[in-house]
Parts: sequence; C-alpha cells; structure tokens
Amino acid sequence: MNSLITFPAKPEAIAFSPPETAIIVVDMQNAYASKCGYLDILGVDLTGIPTVVDAINRVIAASRQAGIQIVFLQNGWSADLHEAGSPASPHWHKSNAMRLMREQPELAGKLTIKGTWDYDLIDAMQPQPEDFIVQKPRYSGFFGTNLDMFLRGKGIRNLVFVGVATNVCVESTLRDAFFLEYFALLIADATLHIGPPSIQAATVFNVEKFFGWVTTTADYLSGLEAVPHSAIGGCRPNERKTR
Repeated sequence: MNSLITFPAKPEAIAFSPPETAIIVVDMQNAYASKCGYLDILGVDLTGIPTVVDAINRVIAASRQAGIQIVFLQNGWSADLHEAGSPASPHWHKSNAMRLMREQPELAGKLTIKGTWDYDLIDAMQPQPEDFIVQKPRYSGFFGTNLDMFLRGKGIRNLVFVGVATNVCVESTLRDAFFLEYFALLIADATLHIGPPSIQAATVFNVEKFFGWVTTTADYLSGLEAVPHSAIGGCRPNERKTR
C-alpha cells in the first residue's frame, strides 16, 4: 500500500500518495514568463516571475525525488490558427494574443504560435524524458487535450498546481480538475497573476473555499521532506483523505 504525505494547507491539511499525484506546471513559456514575450508586450507586470520560477523549480526537483509525475502545459496554436477559432468563436474575440496579432501586423504569427520562441518553455524549466507535455488550445489544460486520459491511465487523482497565470489558465485548469473529480492543491506563491494583487487573492479564495486546497512552496516542500506518517486509510482526523 502506498504511503501518504501530509501537506499543511488551507482550509485543512491534505494527504496525497506520490504515485497518485502529479505536478501541473501551467504555461511556463516565453510568452508568459520572459521579457519580450506575449504578456510583456501586452503590458503585464512580470517582476514577480524570477521568484515564481525559483519556487516552481524547487517544487519540481523535490517532487521528482518523491516519485511524483511532472506534467507541463503549453498554450497556443499552429501557425494556420485552425484551433484558435474564427470570428464565430468567443475565443477569437477574447484572446489578447489573437487581438494583438490582428492589431499589430508585425506580431502576426509570433505570439504563442507553435514552433516559435514565444511558444517554447523557458530555458530555466525544461522537461525530462519521464515528464508529460500537454499542448492546449484554450485556457484549461483539460479542454481539447488528452490530459484526463493520461492521468487516469496512470491512476493519478491528486493534482498540484503551479505556473501562470493564476487567475486565467491555472484557475481554469484547476476548476476543470475539480469537475473531473481530481483533488487539487494550489501552491499560491508558485503562481503569478494577471492584474492587481486582489486578483491573486480572489483565485486563492475561490480555490480554498470551493475548488480545492491552498498551500505555500515552503509548506509543500516541508511535507515532502517529512517521513510519511501512515499508509492509505490512516489519515489523521483533521486531514482530508484521498486515494
């Protein structure tokens, strides 16, 4: 039987079994985390990115040692934009990358387009052969992808979320995870939001109250460093048990 690892979290501690857990690294691409990438061109404040990148790398390294699956999400479309939608799609109207490419011809074919620097994962965060990469055409990593099939095929029921942007692709994927019966843990300081600080706080509130659990990088790492306290079925009374 697999041992559980307990993580301090809100609204209560939660215990996961490493073989049944995956880290979902959301959109750590040049588009969202690098100078001259899409978000930088859009005018988003990226000063918090170095701290977030450091936190995510520490989470990934410790999780690998614990035998936890790493999943990287990449957001964008092919150069022909077939999966990006037409004017008949709300995505065509609401995607800021699509809008910028329409409004500024010099950007056409450059923002979150597969095969471009913008689409690539950042140099500081490169997948290993055992990791799984999901290319997604919308905010949620579950929509139009094989992510759910991959996770269920490996018996994974617990998802730990890090990445960009807290209130867009991270929250969209986490909400879908909840609807698909996954247990979701958000590492709040390993994510970066788009908008004022209140936006980050709103997502953290939503996750804690309605869709999952919230922790910090330090508390997540402390959980991995601790000796597993029990086998499946032995959760402490104040802990939420998962498979």
